[in-house]
Amino acid sequence: MALGLLAAACFATTFVLNRWMSVLGGSWMWSASLRFLFMVVPLVALVAVRGGLPGVLRTLRARPLTWLLWSTVGFGLFYAPLTWAGRAGAGWLVASTWQLVIVAGIGLGALGGGRVPLRTFGVSALIVVGVALAQLQHAGGTGLGTVLQVVLPVTVAAVAYPLGNRRLLGVDGLDGVQRTLAMTLGSLPLWLVLAATATVTQGPPDGGQLVQCLIVALISGVVGTTLFFRATDLVRHHPAALGAVEATQAAEVPFTLLGEALVVGVAAPALSGWAGLVLIVLGLGAHALGQIPGGGDHQQQDDGAEGERLEGEPGDAPDRPEVVRDAEELLQGAGEKRHP
Repeated sequence: MALGLLAAACFATTFVLNRWMSVLGGSWMWSASLRFLFMVVPLVALVAVRGGLPGVLRTLRARPLTWLLWSTVGFGLFYAPLTWAGRAGAGWLVASTWQLVIVAGIGLGALGGGRVPLRTFGVSALIVVGVALAQLQHAGGTGLGTVLQVVLPVTVAAVAYPLGNRRLLGVDGLDGVQRTLAMTLGSLPLWLVLAATATVTQGPPDGGQLVQCLIVALISGVVGTTLFFRATDLVRHHPAALGAVEATQAAEVPFTLLGEALVVGVAAPALSGWAGLVLIVLGLGAHALGQIPGGGDHQQQDDGAEGERLEGEPGDAPDRPEVVRDAEELLQGAGEKRHP
């Protein structure tokens, strides 16, 4: 949950700076493509320092179509529509609509056969209601055309992001940082096409847009995405906990409101807005305090999942030497005593 909240603070820079670039006349195609093009070098350096680059290259060679498809969905169909929506509406409208990702994530978990407790649905619904209240004062002055230009593309993004993320969770034992790099490389064909289109139709970006895209790439793309992927990796076997982590993205709304107030300039929330922010905080607190059935078992099972990632895919376990399996059973027994 803490990692998810930190990621939300980083992601908020996307909504604020994308809106700022749009107000200043920057092309949305450059805003979208430059973020991921700028992410490549720092991510390669980060993964190489951690010794994970061979694993990334190995999985890209072994499953090129898988990474191309789901990276284009998870990164391409997520960020391109989100950036396009930023040219039509304020950051607060995009950020609040983006909270549909909470419902989308839970729905995908249920469709995938995972059991999501009703309490998780209830707490996530509380967060969505809070988001609606927080933006009620702004929605009254927004035209229907603007709303549709924001709602429709952001809805596509809200479904695409958790879908691509979940389809690539745990593939070949990659951790969050490695997966961020692999998905960035897998989505590069789309960003190169978008950049070429922007060059032909809009011309090159100006210096201000280059700097702002670099900031978004580092803070939101590298730091934020890595933190969020690490958080989802830790609970990837538990649909309820995964839904709770994905719900931390609701914190992007107050972070975006604060950022726009400082950078772009927006009115302070009215009474309904403050009430909505309180509901968001209460919902996040409910998730963070373990209001999920079986919360005591999550840690034990997550520890086992982490071990699987270190050793290989779960299906590799039977091929390990018998003495290793015996030792693991002893360690598991000791772990059960530590976590009654």
